[in-house]
Amino acid sequence: MHLFDTGEVRLHYRDEGPRDGPPVVFANSLGTDMRLWDPVLPHLPEGLRIIRYDKRGHGLSSCPPAPYAMGALITDVERLLDHLNVRECVFVGLSIGGMIAQGLAVKRLDIVRALVLSNTGSKIGTRAIWAERIDTVLRDGIETLADAVMERWFSKEFRDTPELELWRNMLVRQEPQGYAGCSAAISHTDFMTPTSGLRLPALGIAGTEDGSTPPDLVRETVELIPASKFALIRKAGHLPCVEQPEEYGRILTDFLKGVGHV
Repeated sequence: MHLFDTGEVRLHYRDEGPRDGPPVVFANSLGTDMRLWDPVLPHLPEGLRIIRYDKRGHGLSSCPPAPYAMGALITDVERLLDHLNVRECVFVGLSIGGMIAQGLAVKRLDIVRALVLSNTGSKIGTRAIWAERIDTVLRDGIETLADAVMERWFSKEFRDTPELELWRNMLVRQEPQGYAGCSAAISHTDFMTPTSGLRLPALGIAGTEDGSTPPDLVRETVELIPASKFALIRKAGHLPCVEQPEEYGRILTDFLKGVGHV
C-alpha cells in the first residue's frame, strides 16, 4: 500500500506486477474502494502491471469536503499516473470510474491507449436525483441508502448470499463527504460530446440486472466511439466483476489480447 500526495489530496494506491509489464489501471465505483477488483484479478494473465487506487473521499485516500468536480477526479489520477511514469495503459473504469476513464482519455491519449467502460455512461442520472441523494447522505448518513443501493448493485440471487454483507459494509463505511462529493461530480458531468470524439480501442461491459447503469446506457455510451465492442454479462448487476469475476476476467483478457496488450 502506498500514498501519493497530488498537492490537493493523498491517494492510496497499489502498483503490482512487473514495472515493465503492460499497464492496466482500474478505477472503481461510487461507494467502493480498490478491493472491488480483488475477485477478478486472479482471472487475468500474468505479467501485467496492475495499478489500482482509491479516488478522493473513498477507501484510505484523504477526504476533502464535498462537493468535488469531475475535473478534479480526473486530475487526481492523471497526476498519480504521471508520478508512476505510466504511458499507454488500458484504463478500466466502472461507474464513476468509467466517467473518469472517459475524461482522462480525452485529456491524455499519451496515458490511455484503450478504454474499458464498465457499467457506466457518458451521463448518469439527473441533477435532481443526485441532489436528493447528496442531501440524504449528508443529513442522515450512507446507512439510510444502503439497502436500496444493494438492490441496484446486485442481482437478487447474489443478495440472498452471505457475501452481500461484505459489500454493504464497504459502502456504509465510506466517508459521507466523499460519497456526496463524488455524487456531485457525477451530477454535473455529461461526456457525450467529448467521448464521441475519441478514436481508440474501447470495450463496454454491462450487467443484465444493473439498476444503476442499465445495459442500454452502457451500449449507447461505448457506441459513441467508432469500432468499439460491447459485452453483456448475465446474472450480474452494477458490479459484475464481483458477481461474475471469471466471465469478467475472460472478457477483459480477450480485449487485452485483441489490442495487443498481452
